[in-house]
Amino acid sequence: MTTAIPLRRDATVIALVSLAHATSHLFHLLLPPLFPLLMPEFGFGFTQAGFLMTVFFGISGVGQAFAGILVDRYGARQVLMTGIGLQAASALVLASATGYSGLLLTVALAGLGNSVFHPADYSLLNKKISVQRLGYAFSAHGLSGNLGWVLGAALSGAALAWGSWRSAGIAAALLALLSVVTLWRARPLLDDEVQKVGVAAAIPVAMGSVFSVLKAPVVWLAFLFFLLSTAAFGGLQSFSAPVLSSIYGLAPALAVAALTGYLLGSVAGMALGGMIAVRVHAHERTVSTALIAAAVCAALLASAWPPAWSVLPLMVGIGAGVGLAGPSRDLLVRRAATDAVPAGKASPAFGRVYGFVYSGLDVGLALGPVAFGALLDAGGRSGVLPGVAALQVLAVFTVLAMGRRLAPRQRRS
Repeated sequence: MTTAIPLRRDATVIALVSLAHATSHLFHLLLPPLFPLLMPEFGFGFTQAGFLMTVFFGISGVGQAFAGILVDRYGARQVLMTGIGLQAASALVLASATGYSGLLLTVALAGLGNSVFHPADYSLLNKKISVQRLGYAFSAHGLSGNLGWVLGAALSGAALAWGSWRSAGIAAALLALLSVVTLWRARPLLDDEVQKVGVAAAIPVAMGSVFSVLKAPVVWLAFLFFLLSTAAFGGLQSFSAPVLSSIYGLAPALAVAALTGYLLGSVAGMALGGMIAVRVHAHERTVSTALIAAAVCAALLASAWPPAWSVLPLMVGIGAGVGLAGPSRDLLVRRAATDAVPAGKASPAFGRVYGFVYSGLDVGLALGPVAFGALLDAGGRSGVLPGVAALQVLAVFTVLAMGRRLAPRQRRS
């Protein structure tokens, strides 16, 4: 008989991991809303702006595939603290930047720090949270990420309103350092057992685990799902402000407010989606329905037919659809990830399975901004929102294919 883990202990661990996740997502949306101030000051265009986010998520995506090695070797808490420390450093570089090269260093440091979060977070949750509460833990984890996006957009929006983008970097650095201190003080709760093996022994085992994961088609579908859905979000979060200003004549502050509405809608959708995911076990249907609804809202915005006052509710609608899909998506992806882990084993590669699957998220966020930025520089402002809608629809096909592949396994289990 196993000893029951007290609810209070589980809740504390969930809160600490969620704090780290919120901090990481804050840095996703710290820079893009500042582009209207940074682009004229440093003299670069939309393609270069998109390239900054490509560097951020490109480094994060590549690093994420290897971060699991460090998590298994040194422990998730230490790796997590290091990642947040790197993000704090990136915010200080932003606050002192004097040109485009400073922004490149900012996103490189932030991307390296961001790479650790999914392997470290999911490793801690799987090791520290009782099995019957894991669903709530994953829901809270996703919700905290959305709240981090809201905070990042709010910081940058305030900087836009005050005309002081450097203050956004200073504020973000202080918040990241606060997270590091909090995790350090909570180390007895978060310290996890790690394999006592050298790096020379750990790397071959890790690589073998990763290559075995690549043999499972459902894992590639999960990777592709993240790539498509987050490429859509990457374009939206990076360039919704100039696109909405162009189509509907919104002031920059109002356009950022619409993006904030998208993020708040995503938070509300995530909260509702958690309750739906527990009750509706056909997760692929929940995800596909929610994403199609979000795509319809994006298509309506793209048509320029609705009045300007409807921009905010439609952006909230897109966010609500994406957020509602989140918990069911995570449970579906967890089924896909665990499908590659040997049954009945606490595989040392388990965290790396998450690292590979969720690296699709970073690849999508790396490709989306530069592709949409090039489209904007070519004069295709009207193509951004239809592109977002199309990517969401393509993501629906991948999640339905995942559901079909996982269904036979579930019936046998």
